[in-house]
Amino acid sequence: MEAALVERLEAAVARLEAAVASGASLASAAPRDVDVPAAADPAIVAYEEFVGEAVGRLTAAAEKIGGKVLDATKLLAEAFAVAKDLLVQAKQLQKPASMADAQDFFKPLSDVIAKATAMTEGRRPDYFNHLKSVADSLPALAWVAFLGKDCGMSFPTAHVEESWQMAEFYNNKVLVEYRNKDPDHVEWAKALKDLYMPGLRDFVKKHYPLGPVWGPAGGAAASQPKAVAPTPKAPEAKAPPPPAPPSAPLFTTEKSPKSSQPKKGMSAVFQEISSKPVTAGLRKVTDDMKTKNRADRSGVVSSTAAAPAAPEKTSRAGSFSFKSGPPKLELQMGRKWVVENQVGKKTLAIDDCDSRQSIYVYGCKDSVLQVNGKVNNITVDKCTKFGIVFKDVVAAFEVVNCNGVEVQCQGTAPTISIDNTSGCQLYLSKDSLGASITSAKSSEINVMVPSGATDGDWVEHALPQQYIHSFKDGQFVTSPVSHSGA
Repeated sequence: MEAALVERLEAAVARLEAAVASGASLASAAPRDVDVPAAADPAIVAYEEFVGEAVGRLTAAAEKIGGKVLDATKLLAEAFAVAKDLLVQAKQLQKPASMADAQDFFKPLSDVIAKATAMTEGRRPDYFNHLKSVADSLPALAWVAFLGKDCGMSFPTAHVEESWQMAEFYNNKVLVEYRNKDPDHVEWAKALKDLYMPGLRDFVKKHYPLGPVWGPAGGAAASQPKAVAPTPKAPEAKAPPPPAPPSAPLFTTEKSPKSSQPKKGMSAVFQEISSKPVTAGLRKVTDDMKTKNRADRSGVVSSTAAAPAAPEKTSRAGSFSFKSGPPKLELQMGRKWVVENQVGKKTLAIDDCDSRQSIYVYGCKDSVLQVNGKVNNITVDKCTKFGIVFKDVVAAFEVVNCNGVEVQCQGTAPTISIDNTSGCQLYLSKDSLGASITSAKSSEINVMVPSGATDGDWVEHALPQQYIHSFKDGQFVTSPVSHSGA
């Protein structure tokens, strides 16, 4: 037994001496069978068990749904795997002095989060609430970048809680939408919440309350690439094309290193101003130019004086710019009606529809759509001066990112949602007066309801835009602002 051990040690020493003589790193020459595995760390073992169970449950639910939900869930699993690698590598590296020194170290995690965010951009995709829940939850993994109380981040446990609050809004939408329709989506949303709250929060609180464990001072810096054993030179091949420009990093700092490139835009303007004397370029004011010495001085404002041009009024629609494509009005895969890029069309109509189908209206302007039948849900997105008349919806009617829309419900609608919209005229029938109307970041919302008389008149009700929040009895009480006066 002792002879075998001595033989192994002699072989290891021989490899080390050969590596030093050839200039190779000690890490590449160390025998693999005597390395201490990263999994020996109890915290890493606990992380693997936690992720295996929680992410496994989420992935199983996503596989039943498929499509983009499964793709987003795979990105989430990748992000958790990258976070584990960062925890393992951190123990072998010196703690960075600042976030700027650790940008390259945390870049793999930032890249995965950027991929998840990209899935929610552009035209609103299917299962948008699912994708948004994943994209907004992944920044919770940035707790691995906590470098101390002065790094500009909350402590890891608090950071996880704050990040989940951003994603919970969309996750709750999934629960509400599929509560009585599809248990697979409900299970997915519940599994996502359990992954972060209490899953990740409790794990971080127990094992990493003060952030990752870094290696001793004097070790390799976190910004340095890991040493790689030299490999034989391969035959020269054609160089690959240059990589795409990197996305904006997730972990930013207040101070960034100075660039050697010349400044552009407003930075160049301020640089030019600061490089010149304060009075450079100013004309000297002579006595005849002073107001007190002017002959035409008068205390009466001349009626012929040119009034300054009034600033042009801007509307919120300017922020809803989108790329116009070919007009569409079609049924896709038998489940979803798509109405896109219709301009000046007043006679659009959908007649052959049923309660299992949904309608998505996007990028229409100065048009009117008539829906003759019951559908599951209707979404109007980024439309201007658009009108829609529908009979019944099973789930919800949504208006998002619109300007100047008119909506008339002739039947029933359990939920009507208005989000980020300027100017919405909503007509409700007697059967739809029980609808729940929710609004966020919207203005000029007027709801017309039928009067009690038989003359068919409408009564207009303006939904409040301003609120008062008062702290009473240990909690905040919110009430709309009421204006009194003539």
